[in-house]
Amino acid sequence: MRARDTIPVQLSLAIRSFTRPYSVSVYMVALMALVPVYLFIARDAAAGLVHRPEIWLDRALTLEPVWALVYGALYLFLIVLPVFVVREREHIRRTFLAYLAVWITAYVIFMVYPTVAPRPDKVIGKGFAKWGLRFLYEADPPYNCFPSLHVAHSFVSALTCYPVHRRVGIFATLAAAVVAISTLLTKQHYVLDVVAGVALAFVAYWVILRTYRRETIPARDRHIAPALALGSLALSAIAIAGYWLAYAVAGDS
Repeated sequence: MRARDTIPVQLSLAIRSFTRPYSVSVYMVALMALVPVYLFIARDAAAGLVHRPEIWLDRALTLEPVWALVYGALYLFLIVLPVFVVREREHIRRTFLAYLAVWITAYVIFMVYPTVAPRPDKVIGKGFAKWGLRFLYEADPPYNCFPSLHVAHSFVSALTCYPVHRRVGIFATLAAAVVAISTLLTKQHYVLDVVAGVALAFVAYWVILRTYRRETIPARDRHIAPALALGSLALSAIAIAGYWLAYAVAGDS
């Protein structure tokens, strides 16, 4: 087969892949049920004593509003990526079990060690980036920082894709690292939050995902993984374009 013919074949196989039923496990349902609990923990944290695990590097890093766009785009890409790439029942089960383990562990720490983000009270100025940063601050409470769930979730998403396709997994891991940097430059997290989030993700990988054998993944799924990853990236780009359209309609306020 000629190289130029591989892209249409991959796209055809990718489309066909989505006709397969997606396995819904009890872990997936439990994870969805846990998501709103995050807001209740944040409310309790706001009412009590909160900690600030700041180190010198946090003080050295300045607020960079443009990184809010990077934060949003790449995090969306990483959330969606396993839904596109991870297609086998057992692999799906383990992936959501890893997410669930990360979230439950983080929730326990949030309640025992409540923290508040180092972000400013108000974002001053105009422009798409600052508008996006204000939206981020309004959407995400400034509590529940240690460990960073955004970082942990991003790395679990990347690591679970690695057995399917190594290059996709490496690219996703680099994207997760950029998400980690973006949480610091948007003042959403402290350095120690990020370190703890990465550590939590790798523990989940080592305990739950590492033993899943790559040989059990069908060759077809491995072959089409890059096309599926591009689909996830395209979806993220469309979301950012829609976000910019909302900004253009709402005006620079």
